[in-house]
Amino acid sequence: MKTTAIHYNKVKVNDLNIFYREAGPKEAPVILLLHGYPTSSFMFRKLIPILATQYHVIAPDLPGFGFSDAPDPKIYSYTFDNLAKAMQGFIDNLKLKRFAVYIFDYGAPTGLRLALANPEKITGIISQNGNAYEEGLSTAWNPIQKAWNDPSQVNRDALKSFVSLDMVKFQYETGVTDKSLIEPEAYILDKHILDLPGHVEIQVDLMVDYKSNVLLYPKFQAYFRDKKPKLLAVWGKNDPFFLPAGAEAYKRDNPNAKVKFYDTGHFALETHAQEIGADILEFMKDLPK
Repeated sequence: MKTTAIHYNKVKVNDLNIFYREAGPKEAPVILLLHGYPTSSFMFRKLIPILATQYHVIAPDLPGFGFSDAPDPKIYSYTFDNLAKAMQGFIDNLKLKRFAVYIFDYGAPTGLRLALANPEKITGIISQNGNAYEEGLSTAWNPIQKAWNDPSQVNRDALKSFVSLDMVKFQYETGVTDKSLIEPEAYILDKHILDLPGHVEIQVDLMVDYKSNVLLYPKFQAYFRDKKPKLLAVWGKNDPFFLPAGAEAYKRDNPNAKVKFYDTGHFALETHAQEIGADILEFMKDLPK
């Protein structure tokens, strides 16, 4: 089997050091991988070698996550608009002219903001449990929605339970048939980052700001109807946060959307990287260069 080296780099974007993983031939079509909460580009460690045999794969860490800078929330506003602004600076700095984008969890509203701002750059979208429809939100969002509507200190403090080790493991393990496939390094690294100074407040700020994403859903959906990007939804069907209805909804607005479900949970790559990787490679064959 062909092996491809992964390079670990940092680039300065808007005074922030953004860490990213990069692999594959530089002249090949680009796939930009955008991670979610509470993880980092580490979540793509199994997928990158599969895709990089044929594509130029780039996976950054969002500000406040992984090995990218995490400025104090007193001096940097942790909103999804600002995450997208950082990723806009990132793609501009790397001079990415055309790319497919893989969106997962928080990476979905971030990547879809990029798509709205740069429709000419997007060759296709892979949405892995990346939601853009209200019917995709489960009741697990109820405490977070409460804080959207009333971001009081009491409601903000209630969200701090989401950064506990039990909740992080819950995200990895719920809906997974064989939990022995989950590498403990994944959630232990996530928890280590969450335990760094200021990171709890960072994550609470983003949870409260998630309302801004739901308010943008109509614009995202209009983009699907207008631009009809080639789209592959690869969905862990047992995700406790993002329901299968959110995947199926893509087909309502976009005739170029295909949906495939896997018998796993939120972090589908932990258990199904080979299958998802193969499906992405098949999907990529039909994309414009």
